[in-house]
Amino acid sequence: MKILDWYILKRYLFTFLMMLLLFIPIGITVNLAEKIGKILEREVPFPAVAQYYLDFTIYFANLLFPIFLFLSVIWFTSKLANNTEIVAFLSSGVSFWRFLRPYMIGATIVAAFALLMGLYLAPKASKGFNQFKYEYLKGNKQAVQTTNIYRQVNDHDFIYVSSFNPETKVGQNFSLEHVEDNQLVYKINASSIRYVDEDSLYRLSSYTKRKFLKNKEILETNRNKDTIFPFDPEDLTPEEYIAETLPYGELIDFIEKEKQRGSSNIGRYQVVKYKKWSLPVSVYILTIIAVAVSSIKRRGGMGVNLAFGITIAMVFVFFDKVFGVMAEQSSFSPIIAVWFPNIIFGILAIYLLNNAKR
Repeated sequence: MKILDWYILKRYLFTFLMMLLLFIPIGITVNLAEKIGKILEREVPFPAVAQYYLDFTIYFANLLFPIFLFLSVIWFTSKLANNTEIVAFLSSGVSFWRFLRPYMIGATIVAAFALLMGLYLAPKASKGFNQFKYEYLKGNKQAVQTTNIYRQVNDHDFIYVSSFNPETKVGQNFSLEHVEDNQLVYKINASSIRYVDEDSLYRLSSYTKRKFLKNKEILETNRNKDTIFPFDPEDLTPEEYIAETLPYGELIDFIEKEKQRGSSNIGRYQVVKYKKWSLPVSVYILTIIAVAVSSIKRRGGMGVNLAFGITIAMVFVFFDKVFGVMAEQSSFSPIIAVWFPNIIFGILAIYLLNNAKR
């Protein structure tokens, strides 16, 4: 690599790192100021608080990764433009594409780090972050649905529980319907269901099973019945944030499992999956936009570039959040919802880049 490449690449990575080191403590301070009352009230142990803010740091950085990068590139590129360094580079015979090369190298390094963080580091941090939040900060609010649970556990079995306690693994008013070829084959009812860890089975109270044949119905009743079902207690009440906490391989398996069960939260889970890949791509797109916007020396100086950059960043976040919520709460395609902001801003990047070259 030549001196130009090293010079820009070092500025790229250093400014991005400084932006993270600047904004993450601010985020921690704001969050701590908001939560300190509840933390003191509930006498949360200091190690738990320290671990929470370590997880918060990774969670916060992963969440706003593209914005930090975008602003840092605008900042140092605007300084280069104001110091007429970019003019000197281009006047020496360096093409705009050649000038852009170290930015793309830096974007590749950051994108690889973003991918690594999204696939492995962020899920672990998200789990600790959310567990602390629900255990100490949310009061009595639970991270799982515990009442009126209706789920399809496989292609043929549908279960219902009026209430389920994840800690004791006891449910009330349980029923299971087994359906084949759109016909009800049998139905099981019980006043309560409890998972017995020692024997890895379920214990049903006031057990009743109705089996429907062509011309008759067979009734089976027992005061208590021990049996095995094709689902685990955790499958009855998955945590709302479960997809965020799974490494990529486990997330893929979890989504396939939930598809077979007919889960209503598939859109939410797929949004998490696709974002792991869309985030690294957005690093390249936002880098190109930032360079195109800030490589021209303007009369208003760096302030104009930063104002324009912040506006674009807010619009990007707006698109990302709105379409993400649409995919989670409606039938809108998750893959379109996740990639649509990148497509729109990718077109904008090409347009701005062509103008900057001229």
